[in-house]
Amino acid sequence: MSGPQPKATTGHFADYANRLSGVMAAFDWSPVVALADELLDCAKSGRQLFLCGNGGSAGNANHLANDFLYAWSKEGGMGIKVNSLSANPAIMACLANDEGYENVFSLQLRTYAARGDVLLVFSGSGNSPNILRALEAAADMGVKSYAVTAFDGGKAKELADTPIHLPINDMQIAEDFQTIIGHSIVQHMWQHRDWVRNETLESNRNG
Repeated sequence: MSGPQPKATTGHFADYANRLSGVMAAFDWSPVVALADELLDCAKSGRQLFLCGNGGSAGNANHLANDFLYAWSKEGGMGIKVNSLSANPAIMACLANDEGYENVFSLQLRTYAARGDVLLVFSGSGNSPNILRALEAAADMGVKSYAVTAFDGGKAKELADTPIHLPINDMQIAEDFQTIIGHSIVQHMWQHRDWVRNETLESNRNG
């Protein structure tokens, strides 16, 4: 007999919230500021953004691709040109089968991206081979790279142009961190959407 079902306690959830808020409060947000500036410029200039991750991080990449396309502007035609490399199951299955799972992101990036575009990767460990291949491809192509990682940051922390590293050994909080970064940038961009609109109109008039 295994005994009665264990009961959840408010203490467990309060502890989780305290760990999350504590690590957020101690974090140096400077690299997130750099990413926010980069993405606002992408919205103005038309440079493309590519996101990728595995598992829950893939879900976050897909989620934030939606937000950067539309949620920050609520206006058709004003979003970032964004593509989640984790989103298309047919492409993922094809490349994994033919070229190996370690190449599912890098091969897409080499087809879609151009010099000056931006790659944003999500990885808890920072050591997933397909994430590392994507960062290597970005370096080869002149694509600017940002890596959001946890634990010790792994090799992705070294390969990215701008690492965004949360030193915590907790995968759930690591994935929360990914969405917190994305959503905080979405709100920053929402606050400055009129600037993007005006800059775009001015560029079109002069272009």
